[in-house]
Amino acid sequence: MSLNLILMGLPGAGKGTQAQFIVDKYHVPHISTGDMFRDAISNSTPLGVKAKSFTDKGDLVPDEVTNGIVKERLAQDDTKPGFLLDGYPRTLEQADALSQMTKDLDKPLTAVINIDVDPKLLTERLSGRFICKNCGATYHKLYHMPKVPGTCDVCGGHEFYQREDDKPEAVKNRLKVNVKMNTPLIAYYKDRNLLFNVDGSKDIDEVWQDVDKILSTL
Repeated sequence: MSLNLILMGLPGAGKGTQAQFIVDKYHVPHISTGDMFRDAISNSTPLGVKAKSFTDKGDLVPDEVTNGIVKERLAQDDTKPGFLLDGYPRTLEQADALSQMTKDLDKPLTAVINIDVDPKLLTERLSGRFICKNCGATYHKLYHMPKVPGTCDVCGGHEFYQREDDKPEAVKNRLKVNVKMNTPLIAYYKDRNLLFNVDGSKDIDEVWQDVDKILSTL
């Protein structure tokens, strides 16, 4: 039986790491919206050309184009053992479209894994990053401080800065937008008995053990 999954989680929840673990163990392709768009555009598929006409202008790609690109991707041969969707669906309309296309392709969803982390903790995780002004080495207030306080390990510089989108206010705002987007989707999949919540505040390996436990019973 194929393993057809959606991976959800807020920025900083560790989705990328868990996606890699899932791919390595269960041999399903990791399908992220960014990669799908890039492939469709670089291969100049009819939908890729359409998507490019929007992205070139900095506009959002409309749902029918996005849905079409996803359906084309899910119809490819490498999804026979299953797939791992990441970054799609983003709206209830897209979730409905996905439900229809998985029915058409006879590849119904097996589960939706939501890596759940308190936004407060994510704010600390995401806004802790700072960078050496001289050489660009990256540090983190929680996980990776310079060995000598105030001195870069790499070049010995003493000046550090924080990128605008790593500043706490920007991070809080980004998380707020994502919570608003994810909440209806979580309810949608919960209603359909497809949702599995995993505590993402644990150690990476423990999170993986929890994810693997769920997947191995499906």
